Amino acid sequence: MHLSGFSVGRNAIDLDYPIVESIRSILPIVDDFVIALGDSYDNTTEIVRSIDNPKVNILERKWDSSMFDHGAILAHETSAALEKCRGDWCIYLQADEVIHEKYLPVIVEACRKYQEDREVEGFLLSYKHFWGDYFRYQKTRNWYRREIRVVRNSIGARSWKSAQGFRINGRKMRTVLIPAEVYHYGWVRNPLRMKRKRVAHDSLHHDEAWIQKRYHGDEKDKPFEFGSLENLEVFTDTPPQVMKDRITAKDWAIDKNQPAYKEHKHNQLSVRLLSKIERFLGTHAGEYRNYVILARDEELARHIKE
Repeated sequence: MHLSGFSVGRNAIDLDYPIVESIRSILPIVDDFVIALGDSYDNTTEIVRSIDNPKVNILERKWDSSMFDHGAILAHETSAALEKCRGDWCIYLQADEVIHEKYLPVIVEACRKYQEDREVEGFLLSYKHFWGDYFRYQKTRNWYRREIRVVRNSIGARSWKSAQGFRINGRKMRTVLIPAEVYHYGWVRNPLRMKRKRVAHDSLHHDEAWIQKRYHGDEKDKPFEFGSLENLEVFTDTPPQVMKDRITAKDWAIDKNQPAYKEHKHNQLSVRLLSKIERFLGTHAGEYRNYVILARDEELARHIKE
């Protein structure tokens, strides 16, 4: 069995993506790793090349600005990387996503277990969406709980819309939910760099008129407002080993008692109450699911290395 990893990146240094940590988090279990790197204005390509691992295959590409609206460029580049993967299964991580080392055996065993079951087209992983720092994460209903992060190769899977998930010729993929998590650090940065990243991300989804309206005047230069952290879940586990140095180098602090910033849905009373009700009842009404779940394989949890 051959496993591939793949990802995309652009301006990862300036926008403070943990791109090196992301790649290194799954290198131990893949036979090759393909990353499509866009035409960055910083040293993103050089920093990825410094990983100096023969498994890493860098595709240097120029991003088509006509595809920036609605994030289409992200799906396009993700699919380009997937096409170069040689594995039976392909593990996808965005440049701000990391897999804890304890979940690597689970992913490997899932791929091995379902290798001959052609009905299974991919695996769903659960998410922890960190917010503000490395020890608080979201758990309200406006954040997606799961997404496809492992796909069977050569079945026509393509990145969908703004690259959150995958589909085959527009239809939802048939998946198995496995007991492994993705740690998403897309909202963990110094507030000034967080604002810069937010503007850059919005620029891939909206036209210039929208950007000018949203970030008028000196708004682009103001620190991002994380708001109150009191409604977040506290992360008490050990972080991924690959994140150790980045966490140590953290150079900002957020007052967890500052007033709630109402623009963030997770701070809205109605969202918090409904989220608690759903967790109590074990239901998630109206949840967006870009996949079909064939089964939940909790038996694979025995492979987790605590």
